[in-house]
Amino acid sequence: MFVKLLKSKLHCATVTETKLRYPGSIAIDSALMKAADILPYEVVQVADLNNGNRLQTYAIPADANSGKIIILGAAAKLVKARDTIIIFGFGYYTPAQARKLKPKVIILGKNNKIKSRG
Repeated sequence: MFVKLLKSKLHCATVTETKLRYPGSIAIDSALMKAADILPYEVVQVADLNNGNRLQTYAIPADANSGKIIILGAAAKLVKARDTIIIFGFGYYTPAQARKLKPKVIILGKNNKIKSRG
């Protein structure tokens, strides 16, 4: 049996841009993806702190150290530029692995720079 747990999250990310006419996903600064252990094309959940919307999509890398968080495709109807979001990555673990898991929590500050790691 496997259980689904939080693997990592980017907390308090600021959406820098939205592009409606794009085949859906979220572009994330690749340095932030690496810090949060989010792989290219990995499924992520996004929670918008401004309006309560939640969505599931997949992550694609944006330029490293650019601070870019771009909502692409239909999700641009749910999340707007300058909204504050949380990006969650999940994984499947055995109960033994789950008991030892320490999720990576990356808290972002101004311009999506890493403020702290937990």
